Amino acid sequence: MILIMKNTTSLRKHRDVCTVPCFDHDKVNAVRASLAREEERLPELADFYKLLGNTTRLKILLALSEGELCVCDIAHVLGLSIAATSHQLKLLRDQGWLRKRDDGKMVYYRLHSADLLKALKGDLKMLEARLG
Repeated sequence: MILIMKNTTSLRKHRDVCTVPCFDHDKVNAVRASLAREEERLPELADFYKLLGNTTRLKILLALSEGELCVCDIAHVLGLSIAATSHQLKLLRDQGWLRKRDDGKMVYYRLHSADLLKALKGDLKMLEARLG
């Protein structure tokens, strides 16, 4: 049954391909070549956006734009448990966006990517302008 669905999907995709003659072959070929150069990086970029597609993680990044905070403080800001907060922090740290500092039993986090913060704040301004 799955095999049939794959074949049906494949046939449908083939059938849905544009059949109108191409007007600018050079432009189409140039765009195809450009996309081909990026093909390997696109899954990585999609994962990047998935990570940022979470309100909690965005709040953490914006909270840390105010300065270094311990896990407990971040948990209080977000209204989450320390375990849930730590999980989100680990995901962000694994991307290289955060740095952590251990001080005894306390763990502090700070932003490590000024470019990411600049992009996020720029996107927020864009949304404000669009909605306002």
